Amino acid sequence: MGRKACRGVRITVEKIRGIKAISFDADGTLWDFSKVMRHSLAWVMMELERADPLAAAELTIDKMIEIRNRVAEELKGKVTNLEVIRYRAFRETLIVAGRPDDALAAKLNSIYLKHRFADIELYPDVLPTIKALKDDFTLGLLSNGNSYPEKCGLDGIFEFVVFSQDHGVEKPDEELFRIALEQAHCEADQLLHVGDSLETDVAGATGAGIRSVWLNRERTPNDSSISVESEIKSLSELTQLLYV
Repeated sequence: MGRKACRGVRITVEKIRGIKAISFDADGTLWDFSKVMRHSLAWVMMELERADPLAAAELTIDKMIEIRNRVAEELKGKVTNLEVIRYRAFRETLIVAGRPDDALAAKLNSIYLKHRFADIELYPDVLPTIKALKDDFTLGLLSNGNSYPEKCGLDGIFEFVVFSQDHGVEKPDEELFRIALEQAHCEADQLLHVGDSLETDVAGATGAGIRSVWLNRERTPNDSSISVESEIKSLSELTQLLYV
């Protein structure tokens, strides 16, 4: 059921009509990004313990995540390619550990990316929902990430794919949503964007004049000033919003 959430208050709204295309966020929407990230970093740590035990002794998965987030923040607005950011994060990680080694950083990056893609597990509601929608709507992927559909068990699903790293801008920048509109071949009021982030997905779509659905799997209260037109806790509820 559609809902409007503003500072924790939810109000039922009408079904969403007139939609021809749907764009989905990826990380956090179609799979648990935190889970796959930590899983991939565990493989990295095993390689690090083998290749450089002294460096491994100075690090934890949480510390690697902290360093990666700091590097990403430093590169914000300068670099949008997440594979480059991840490599630079591993490079910085080894520097922080007192064991700088660019070749090892590249190897750790390769191991991370291998598991980052190959070990993704879609949420159980993803494929059933997509199969229910694909005959009636043009489906696409609109993401700040780098989760290539063909590497994530979603090959042949989406008719358009828009990654921030390919265009030099990130959600919530309106330009990325305009690119999605062009690739979906529809007007702004005919595209629906679905994502788990209030800031990048909901606010970004709203700023571009596009309707959105907030996928709030954890039922997190909306304590922001961002107005949510429709909220669902499972992707399967999307069909309830779109079909009579």
